[in-house]
Amino acid sequence: MVSDFDAAEAMRDGISDRSEAWDFIRAFAAGWYAPLTNGDGVGEEELKQVEGELGLPLPTALREAYMLFGRRPELFDHQDPMLPPSEFFVHEDLGGVLCFRSENQGCAFWGVRLCDLGEADPPVVVQSTEGWRPFMDRLSLACVELVLSEGLFSDGSLYNACELPAGVEREVPRLFQRVDLPNYPMWTGDDASPVRWFSAPGLLLRQDGLTAESWLHVRGKTLAHLSAACTAVPGRWAQWQGTEQTTVDKLPF
Repeated sequence: MVSDFDAAEAMRDGISDRSEAWDFIRAFAAGWYAPLTNGDGVGEEELKQVEGELGLPLPTALREAYMLFGRRPELFDHQDPMLPPSEFFVHEDLGGVLCFRSENQGCAFWGVRLCDLGEADPPVVVQSTEGWRPFMDRLSLACVELVLSEGLFSDGSLYNACELPAGVEREVPRLFQRVDLPNYPMWTGDDASPVRWFSAPGLLLRQDGLTAESWLHVRGKTLAHLSAACTAVPGRWAQWQGTEQTTVDKLPF
């Protein structure tokens, strides 16, 4: 059943190459929204045109990602969206970074260094408050993180977040299964890093940071899924979703 999709189970053995990344994204799309179809990607000619305008080759993994789900906005266009190919640009730092994703107010960008464009599945860097930092070793993994993060924020009525009290941050791995993605930095800075993902059937959870007052973000497939997660984790929840009323009135972004 759709509501039974579990990201950790779907990624139980990790993701070793681009093909496995695209398989996970297909499974995630089918589990949370609807299966991907042949018409859900950006066309080859559009990407060739962008390459011509930029005067730069697009890495194979970036081309494959856009051709797979580049016209499915529910997978990439909520909080920190993937840019339309026509809006790719080069940031001058680090000898040049081809940017393909932006924080929703332009406070941070994700991209590939120009010196790495020749790699099929190059590393991705992120512009954080501490400057540019390594994000993921492979662009395909960065795309998996993208669809998870954008899925997390895709429906505000099925989303909640809380600051974790002292000690509770250590309970999250006991309550939920770890998704097999490497730790990575949150663009807002070291206080919210590293980022780790967890899941259960019908639930996505992201923990930003490891200390007390780190943030836990939760998205449920249904309100029942969400309320169960909020009830299981004691904290100052930002919304009323089967929890006690909260004093939290501002999210950390």
